Order: sequence, then C-alpha cells, then structure tokens
Amino acid sequence: MRVPFLDLTAQYRELQVDLDAAVARVVRDQRFILGPEVEGLESEVADYLGSRRAVGCASGTDALLLSVRALGLPPGAEVVVPAFTFFATAGAVWNAGLRPAFADVDPRTLNLTAETIEAALTPDTRAVIVVHLYGRMADMDPIIALCRERRLVLIEDAAQSFGATGEVAGRRARAGTVGDLGCLSFFPTKILGGFGDGGMVVTDDPVLADRVAKLRVHGGRQMYHHEMVGTNSRLDALQAAVLRVKLPHVDRWIAARRALAGSYHDGLRGTDVAPPPGAPSRDARTGATRGGAEGAGVGQGDAFNIYTVRVPGRDRVRARLASAGIGVAVYYPVPLHLQECFRPLGHGPGAFPVSEEAAKAVLSLPMYPEMPAEHVEIVVAALRGAVRGADGRDTD
Repeated sequence: MRVPFLDLTAQYRELQVDLDAAVARVVRDQRFILGPEVEGLESEVADYLGSRRAVGCASGTDALLLSVRALGLPPGAEVVVPAFTFFATAGAVWNAGLRPAFADVDPRTLNLTAETIEAALTPDTRAVIVVHLYGRMADMDPIIALCRERRLVLIEDAAQSFGATGEVAGRRARAGTVGDLGCLSFFPTKILGGFGDGGMVVTDDPVLADRVAKLRVHGGRQMYHHEMVGTNSRLDALQAAVLRVKLPHVDRWIAARRALAGSYHDGLRGTDVAPPPGAPSRDARTGATRGGAEGAGVGQGDAFNIYTVRVPGRDRVRARLASAGIGVAVYYPVPLHLQECFRPLGHGPGAFPVSEEAAKAVLSLPMYPEMPAEHVEIVVAALRGAVRGADGRDTD
C-alpha cells in the first residue's frame, strides 16, 4: 500500500464549502491586493499568537528579508544563523547586504542554543535568527538573556512552527512572539498553509511593524511617496481569505499531529531509528535545562510540522522506503555553510560537525493531520524492515 508524504486534498475536502465561499467572496469583491481580508487575517493571527502587530507579506522568505532590512543594520554586519536549516534563513541575510555568521546546532534538538550562538559571535555581530526547526521551539530563555547581554536583535524564524509553544520566562509562549520580530510562512505544506505563497511578520514593536509595512509596498505608506527603498511583497487577499478559514482549526490539527507523532514514537522503540527527543524541562531550583530521554514521548508544545528521525544508512533506507511506496523527504541534505553560494564565507567540511552529521542522517516521515492511523503502522513496519536491510541484517 502506498503512503503519501503529504495529502493536501484531505484538508480541502474537509473545509471545501467554507474555502470555496471565501474564494468566491474575494472574486466577487474584486479586491485582490491587501485590503480587508489581509487586515482581518493580520488581526486574527496577532490575537491567536498573542502579538501586538502582524504584517502580511508575500512569502516566509520575504518575512525574513523584510525583518532583517527593517533593522537598518550597516552593510556587512553579521547575523548569526544556524548552519542546519532551510536556505531562506541565511539567504535573507545575504540579500539584505549582511553577512551570515553560521552557528552549529544542538545534537539533540537540531536547534540553536545560547552556547552555539555565543561561539559564533564576533565584534561585528548585530542580530541572531533562531529557527524553530521541524515544529519545535528552541530553548529561548538562555538565548534571550544572551541577546540582551550582548545587545543583539533577536529574530525568530517560525516558518515551521506556527502554533508551537515553549516555556519562556515561566509562561507558555507561542513561537514567533518572544523575539523582537517573528517570521511566519503560509506555504501550502505548513501547519497553517494557503493555496500558494504567503508570509507574515509579527512583533510587539510598533516602530519595527511600521517599517516592515512600508518595506512591503516599496517603502512608503502613501502611493508614490517613498520613505525608504522597499519592494513589492504584499499578501494576496485570496490567500488571506483562505487562511482565515483555516486558522480556527490550527489547534485541532496540531493535536492530530501530536497524536500521530506519539504513534511513531511508540512504533519505533527498540530500533536504531532516533525519533525527535522528548520535551526538555527546566530545574525549578537551578534554572538549568534538562533534556527529555530520546524518544521518551512527544515534546510539550511541539507542533510537528515535520516528523523527522535520524537513521543510520539514511540514503539506503530512503531508497528502500521509496521502492515500497512510502513517501519520505530529507530536510536538509546539505548544511548551509557547505552550499556553493556561501563558499566565499570560508567554511569547509568539519566546521560545524553536528550540522554535517544531521544532514547525513535526517529523514522525514509522512505527517499531516488527516493522515490515517493505519498509515503510521505501515510506515513503521516498512522503516523497521528498511533499517534491517540497510545494515545487512536482512535482505529483500
């Protein structure tokens, strides 16, 4: 039986009546660029996340680029980014005329930590972009403390973590709301996904929000009057209308993702496959962070946009799963510091070993909220067999 990596049609079928009505409303009104649909989504996302301001834009990549540009940093200033993540995080820094300063990631969570960030700091560092990878928030309290101590601007790349939560300053906070700026993606495969590209920047800082809002429309609020050099990065009203239908369902979808993740966790116990680690906890007396046991349960607050394991002999395992009709993906096969376009930054193999090892081992399994429970059983069985075959203990 074939198991798709993702099936977007299942979500559409569930919400078809409301989605079709929302699209028809925009077509009827003929207001396609910004306008009341975008304003409504901005307000609703801000309310959901607990942020004061939200500014829609054309994509998650543009959310990063506009956020970095809104800082007004001098050309060539350094911005710390993880070496292991999607390209857009570092690409936005480069395209803003700044220098990506790569930092290695935690070997358990594959997120940045205060320690890995600190190792990347130089006198030229002005900002940090923390990625909440695969739907899990990074451990933010130490990172926030470091950024305050060093007077660094903190940007959260929450493209994969809409609705995820973490413990910050003794309270549960949503991904994207604890830094100076938070960047969201509404790409169709995301937890909250539209019918095309879309993004948003959230912030509690009205000055930064106004700068982002100007930058997305060529640098000005009034047509043909430009206070800065911006670009065209407006969120389409059609996308906003679709996302407004979907937003009320996000918590239910995250609960479904977490249930599927729990089934994966249970099914993979006793194998050489390393599932996402259990939730970290903080010692109430010392404030120190303690990681949960590997595979010891679904992390509290994790949203599981992607369910990613680490597998020995990953490429052989991937090929075996593909031949069995199991949809899998690799996020990401090449760490950023080894990408050809960043060769001028001077990093070679071995510079960031955790990121390099992760790129060789990560494998993402099928995950979407409407996924049938029996598909998890099929994937687990196929993965167990593929791992045995890949290490020579079994044959086809």
